Amino acid sequence: AGGGRRAVLMPQVGGPLGGRGMALLALALALVGSPGGGQHYDYYGWQPESLPHGRFYGREPQCLDIPPDMQLCHDVGYKRMRLPNLLEHETMAEAKQQASSWVPLLAKQCHTDTQLFLCSLFAPVCLDRPVYPCRSLCEVVRDSCAPVMESYGFPWPEMLHCGKFPSDHELCIAIQFGNSKATPPPVSKICTQCEMEHKADGMMEQMCSSDFVVKMRIKEMTEENGERRLVAAQKKKVLKLGPLKRKDTKKMVLHMRNASTCPCPQLDSLSGSFLVMGRKVGGRLLLLAIYPWQKHNKEMKFAVKFMLSYPCPLYHPLLYGAGQH
Repeated sequence: AGGGRRAVLMPQVGGPLGGRGMALLALALALVGSPGGGQHYDYYGWQPESLPHGRFYGREPQCLDIPPDMQLCHDVGYKRMRLPNLLEHETMAEAKQQASSWVPLLAKQCHTDTQLFLCSLFAPVCLDRPVYPCRSLCEVVRDSCAPVMESYGFPWPEMLHCGKFPSDHELCIAIQFGNSKATPPPVSKICTQCEMEHKADGMMEQMCSSDFVVKMRIKEMTEENGERRLVAAQKKKVLKLGPLKRKDTKKMVLHMRNASTCPCPQLDSLSGSFLVMGRKVGGRLLLLAIYPWQKHNKEMKFAVKFMLSYPCPLYHPLLYGAGQH
């Protein structure tokens, strides 16, 4: 243990713990990953004298199985979670709904410890007392993933403010599979906004998660301050108006954040029409997804028709993108 008191998730070679788990019972709680997950862990937690970063729950904590439909954490490497969790969700329904917002971020693979960090809060491992992620774990995941969130117009949320979490010399969950530096995006990685869904249900989810959806031509594209700016041609068809005002649609300029250096195959040629989706943030229109308009594409045709015919559900993911489904 040394002088520190970090809670360390250590990869375990082989299958579930056998007899040696009894010998460690006084010191540790052994947790076994779900069958077929390919990775198992032993969880070692030392009890602190106090819990300065904890909270007193309004209800008695329970240990519950992580449900299969909690997609964010069902394969995190342990089977049972503590409820209420560390984000003060007191029911499993609330925890699952809030956790589902973060599944698309996991699909972006912005850092190898993203799941570990998020699940330590949404589905904390069952110990006698709650154990929070180390501040360094929060910081490295934030530094790697915040730029992806910013591309969609979302800031790193206050509930995940890294200053709230304990320093590394206290009892906490440390960096596991990554390193202490932010993960730089691959040079050839496609722009976040240019990752396309190929099935109607994925396109529909994108449309419902967007403030507006427009079919348009692009008059010109420029780059400045790490962004691409797409200026729409005068003629366009608004499929979903959302919060847009007349002035927004008359002279439409779409901003692609953090997209000046990444490739976007759809924009290699500006000829033809495009299906674009976006959000209005602080008076600016952020591009979230772009597709070349293909009138013979059955999946796109079905998605657009469905969106025009049926209302979107009230609850949408925080982010969305290719690889989510």
